[in-house]
Amino acid sequence: MGLEYDLFVVSAADYEDDDSLFRAGTEAFDAGDTDGQGAALNTHRESALKYVTERFSVTSDGEKCRPTQVGDVTMAQREGVPYADLLLDWTCPEQAGEHDVRSVLFPDGEGYVKGTKTIVTYEIDGRSGSAALDAGNPSFSTSQSWYERFREFFVLGAEHLLTGIDHILFLLALIAGSRRLREIVLAATSFTLAHSVTFMLAALGLVNVPAGVVEPVIALSIAVVAGWHLWGIWRRGDHATDIETARHGHFSLDRQGWIRLGVVFCFGLVHGLGFAGALGINEAWSWTLLWSLLVFNLGIETVQLTVIAVVFPLLIVLRRRAPKIGTWVTGAVSAAVSIMGLIWFAQRVSGS
Repeated sequence: MGLEYDLFVVSAADYEDDDSLFRAGTEAFDAGDTDGQGAALNTHRESALKYVTERFSVTSDGEKCRPTQVGDVTMAQREGVPYADLLLDWTCPEQAGEHDVRSVLFPDGEGYVKGTKTIVTYEIDGRSGSAALDAGNPSFSTSQSWYERFREFFVLGAEHLLTGIDHILFLLALIAGSRRLREIVLAATSFTLAHSVTFMLAALGLVNVPAGVVEPVIALSIAVVAGWHLWGIWRRGDHATDIETARHGHFSLDRQGWIRLGVVFCFGLVHGLGFAGALGINEAWSWTLLWSLLVFNLGIETVQLTVIAVVFPLLIVLRRRAPKIGTWVTGAVSAAVSIMGLIWFAQRVSGS
């Protein structure tokens, strides 16, 4: 099990009312002392283990499995954030048929975080799979069908887009600067393909880029894509949405369209690294997890295209009936998004 260290310390200390764990753990965290962080948890292993085993459980055919900690807690860094790694061995009744896994780790009621997602991957008796657990769906069975497992990751992807303000702003910037439906669909799809590649590589531990690099670049990408449209308005005014040459075909774009598509694809590669960091997935390669991550991205793309299908036609109607107003509206949206992106960029570079 991999648990974010600072959250684990405060939750376990509060759960067991263990002030000494809280003091030792937070002092080591504030000092950036990795050895001290591991020592704090190992010294107070009873409190730490009780929190985990009472909030994360495994049952077999309705009977509880007995957890035993194997070795000491070890520390690791994920996206620059310290994580505590625990190895637990659950002893289950013999001749077990199905297993149920339940997690209520870091619930909203603790007051430290909201909407915790627990990603579980398993391989038991020749069966393998993965699941995303949260307050609405805190448990799963290893006997569940493949579509039930993958539905959870589809919903997780959809929720990730709808609750990710940086992704929403990036999408708004894409919509505001697009001149035709094919442009926004191709841009959004290329963005999804790009972030799918790096997201899966990073999530599976094959690529590792520090969050200190990824997060500022994500913020800058939002400002650049929004600023691109502002630059076009400044240069061409009401003709900013004109097409250079009339071409036919589903994938035909003019020079400006192809350049913009390439820029969006490159930024999508960086966004994928951010998605992996947000989910905290860092596992060895497995086909089960790979397919789950693909479904996660399918959820993102479905919601993304739904937003485009609702918003972009309204923008097209506005541009045709009132071109000047359409230019001002998209300009105002792009300006607001660009300013927000630059503010985030400055904050993330400075670490504030």
